[in-house]
Amino acid sequence: MNIDLIAVGKTDSSEVESLVATYSRRLGFYCRFSITYLPDVRGAGNSQKRQRTMEGESILKQISDGDYVVLLDERGREFRSVEFASWIQGRMNSGLKRLVFVIGGPYGFSEEVYSRSDFRISLSRMTFSHQMVRAIFTEQLYRAFAILRNEPYHHE
Repeated sequence: MNIDLIAVGKTDSSEVESLVATYSRRLGFYCRFSITYLPDVRGAGNSQKRQRTMEGESILKQISDGDYVVLLDERGREFRSVEFASWIQGRMNSGLKRLVFVIGGPYGFSEEVYSRSDFRISLSRMTFSHQMVRAIFTEQLYRAFAILRNEPYHHE
């Protein structure tokens, strides 16, 4: 199964980039993992709805019909790390070819992206910058695979 992360905007922090690169590299031992960074939306004016719509169009261009799409969204389901690992295992057992996680822009997702999504996950009730979410998510995805392989990375 391929696992892809789609993220709107670029990271301007070398520290965050380094963390994301570290966990992305580690994930390569378990699955095919890639990250697609979509450009920031320019020219949306002061309209949050317009920005969500433009970002949504870019996101939807990256998604194929057979993809299982998961939005990282504050209103999504929260998991403990072990539960997330089990959820990942369930997706792998289902025969999916591509599991796509999406981190939206600062104003969330358009209605079209919500409609296309199959599931929503919340990393926390707290709010994180979209840059930090990339690092937190890639670490949690790596942790999920370490849990599934009974490796000593996770302590419970």
